[in-house]
Amino acid sequence: MRDSYHEELDSIGDGLVEMARLVGSAMGRATTALLDADLALAESVIAADEKVNALHHDLEDRAIDLLARQQPVATDLRIVVTSLRMSADLERCGDLARHVAKVARLRYPGSAVPNDLHPIVLEMGQLAQRLVAKAGQVIATKDVDAALQLERDDDAIDELHRELFAHLIDDRWQHGIQTGVDVTLIGRYYERFADHAVSVAKRVVFLVTGEHAGEFVGEERAAEA
Repeated sequence: MRDSYHEELDSIGDGLVEMARLVGSAMGRATTALLDADLALAESVIAADEKVNALHHDLEDRAIDLLARQQPVATDLRIVVTSLRMSADLERCGDLARHVAKVARLRYPGSAVPNDLHPIVLEMGQLAQRLVAKAGQVIATKDVDAALQLERDDDAIDELHRELFAHLIDDRWQHGIQTGVDVTLIGRYYERFADHAVSVAKRVVFLVTGEHAGEFVGEERAAEA
């Protein structure tokens, strides 16, 4: 019975890794659809989000079933509860990729992003995709050091977001209000996507150590002092 129980726990972790893979792919394809004004690709990203939602609901159901049947305690309880929260973060990543794809669809056959901002948005999309891929690896390996690194990696997305905003408020902006609104929303979608990936990594730190990421780092620094 206990072997079966721990197999169920492991399968929830495998599901989370698969969710991270799916939402990373979705954001990569949404970015391409956005910059290339590819309607078919945008539609495929929007439709594929149903698979992410279905996996999220399945993981929720399985986790709640484990809570009800097994009444886990200590570390096992922490795994189940933390997995529920990570699943919610990853589901939200999928929603944000869908939002990017919807902007691409809305502005077709044009592009919502002016040509001069393509490099920034492309880099934001690539960084967001890499962040969630790292989050998936962290879930699989339970590597606390790698989990803590994600927050530092997120600084690059934040910097690009600030750079994007600087273009929007520059007196030389010539792309109009509608494009300004689109770019503002797009930048926010990438920034929030990255935040959710970092949140997943922080939850892995809690899962492994029983401490929140900030507390764990503080204790490590105190020990080194």
